[in-house]
Amino acid sequence: MTESRHLTVSIARPAAEVYAWARDPAHLPQWAAGLATGVRLERGEWVADSPMGRVLVRFVPVNEYGVLDHDVVLPDGTTVTNPLRVLPDGAGCEVVFTVRRRPGMDDAAFEADAAAVTADLGTLQRVLEAR
Repeated sequence: MTESRHLTVSIARPAAEVYAWARDPAHLPQWAAGLATGVRLERGEWVADSPMGRVLVRFVPVNEYGVLDHDVVLPDGTTVTNPLRVLPDGAGCEVVFTVRRRPGMDDAAFEADAAAVTADLGTLQRVLEAR
């Protein structure tokens, strides 16, 4: 078993709206600086320019459960699966991202990954609540 940390943010927008907006890979540069500074569709796949280099981003199919799990294929071919959920909470929602420690990842790298995701979730909140 790997070590996991569940990071959350509450967003004062309807869950369906947050889900629809966040699941569009073209929006990643607006909120996910830890993943993408630029995104484009190449040969049917979403390619992101990331701090790690050129990566592929593959979301699960659209679903009614708020599941936004996505794989990030790193430049070396390693696939990192990122569990991500949008959970209804009254008129708003909670977004939950599970950060998992990858094999060989030291404490500092795990903390840096969690900090980057926390910052990205805060940006997602600010962007969507300003709409």
